[in-house]
Amino acid sequence: MLLVTSNKSRQLLYAHFIGPVRAEEFAAGRADLAVQLAGMSPGFHYLADFTHLESMELDCTVEIGRVMEMIAAAGVGLVVRVIPDPSKDIGMNILTIFHYPPGLRVITCQNLTEAANALGV
Repeated sequence: MLLVTSNKSRQLLYAHFIGPVRAEEFAAGRADLAVQLAGMSPGFHYLADFTHLESMELDCTVEIGRVMEMIAAAGVGLVVRVIPDPSKDIGMNILTIFHYPPGLRVITCQNLTEAANALGV
């Protein structure tokens, strides 16, 4: 499952990847993302939390790229990822090169406490 939410007062977009994630779940996730991005101002922060990810289908990499492009087009200023288990990193660094603008600050953390510190919350 992909859960997308935001905290508009903190200008924080939050995506939580839970359990096994399938490519078809991204269609609903992109619709939710579009609604959440409408309330963000350029320079907002994006937190991608893979803490509870069990698995992800290979087809999801295309969908993640589309999500990254939507976030980039909205003017993201900082991306923070929580990937506690390096074996569950589905190639985020490579996807970043192709789907985010050069120079965008991207931080990978092992837990939400590190992520909160990186986000300044």
